[in-house]
Amino acid sequence: MTDRLSPLDVSFLYMETPTTAMHVGGVCVFEPPAGGFDYDRLVELITQRIGLVPRYRQKVKTVPGRLANPVWVDDGDFDVTYHVRRSALPKPGNREQLKELVGRLQSRQLDRNRPLWEIYLVEGLEAGPDGGERSAIITKTHHAMVDGVSAVDIGTVILDLEPTPREVPEDDWRPRPAPGALRLVFGAATDLVARPTAVLDTARTAVVDARATAGKVVTVAGGVMAQAKLMARQAPETPLNVPIGQQRRFGMADTSLEDYKRVRKAHGGTVNDVVLATVSGALRTWLLTRGEKISPTTVVRAMVPVSVRGDADKGELGNRVSSYFVDLPVGEGSAVMRLHQVSFAMRGHKESGAAVGADALVQLSGFAPPTIHALGARTASVMTRRLFNLVVTNVPGPQFPLYAAGARMLSMYPVVPLAKNQAVSIGLTSYDGGVFYGLNADRDAMPDIDVLASCLEESLAELVGTTR
Repeated sequence: MTDRLSPLDVSFLYMETPTTAMHVGGVCVFEPPAGGFDYDRLVELITQRIGLVPRYRQKVKTVPGRLANPVWVDDGDFDVTYHVRRSALPKPGNREQLKELVGRLQSRQLDRNRPLWEIYLVEGLEAGPDGGERSAIITKTHHAMVDGVSAVDIGTVILDLEPTPREVPEDDWRPRPAPGALRLVFGAATDLVARPTAVLDTARTAVVDARATAGKVVTVAGGVMAQAKLMARQAPETPLNVPIGQQRRFGMADTSLEDYKRVRKAHGGTVNDVVLATVSGALRTWLLTRGEKISPTTVVRAMVPVSVRGDADKGELGNRVSSYFVDLPVGEGSAVMRLHQVSFAMRGHKESGAAVGADALVQLSGFAPPTIHALGARTASVMTRRLFNLVVTNVPGPQFPLYAAGARMLSMYPVVPLAKNQAVSIGLTSYDGGVFYGLNADRDAMPDIDVLASCLEESLAELVGTTR
């Protein structure tokens, strides 16, 4: 039985353009053990563990005539050393050099003829307080394979709870032969017989296309119109929404989870509310540094994806996410009032059940026959400029140290892909007492990405100052 990509997952493939690479990524900084942590050790570790995530040895194969969505097939020429790469920073190997390298690596799209992931070991980071040299691991995984929460779970492939690596079953993987064109076509036809409703996605006559499109538009509109009052107003014009190019910059910010909890305890709401209030304050300061006009009613609309992966979904790959649209009150001068306004807005979303499913947006590329998937995905990408100004993802991670072959992970920064006309995306992950922001940005539109990263730290400090 073929493992076919879902309409949502395949949409991320079709969304990809030269200026919008659709891979998620991360940057993890490690403190090597006494015996060191080098490229050969990383290759050995991944070779031992990759059997735990079979998708990492599979690639996408299209169906002739695009009669159905593509399928996952084993890569008969799989070469782990192609996907696991090494790099080194020139001395002193500082944080600025690491960010520059991340921006350049994340600018390049993944090779569609191979499994859709890459990992880079970066050596030569400047020494920590103990005087020892540090390393970093940069990851790239196509969004068709994982969502934000899954990306953290997949980290268990190389990460352990203890410095001593855990034992894993011996891997005797042998690639299954890739299906030929005839088998793919037969499989597409079989799926249509087994799921008659799929005809709406694959029938190619104009009449059926029109009916399928109309029916799906109603469904999608229902998801979007659940927030009709908010969405009736187009997202405001901001410097965050401009034509973007292929090249990227990357920013980092380090904060403490305890600070968010302290603010929540003093003023109410949730940790996520404090995060969004922090982002609001940071955007306010950043806009002022650019000389932008801000009034008390100025807002920046954020799309905030929320994973809805339940216990029954654990171990499965794919996307299970819903999203809120939130108007961040950047015009409000009081940090506490910004927090209260964000908390009120988020509480209203949750009480009304008005979450807009990510599939309600991306299905705009999934309702049509697969032959026009690409057009629909690009339409959804263009539409994002009207609906929201930027994406803010908040993924909780483990609050205890993790290790890779004995190397302790010190920090982890997410890399969230940019949509068309989106100059920056903000991702953050909490880990071992810290909250680490990763800012993926267009190189030309955001030369001041480090200013925005600093504003995040200052905005949180302002909120903490109100608790004393």
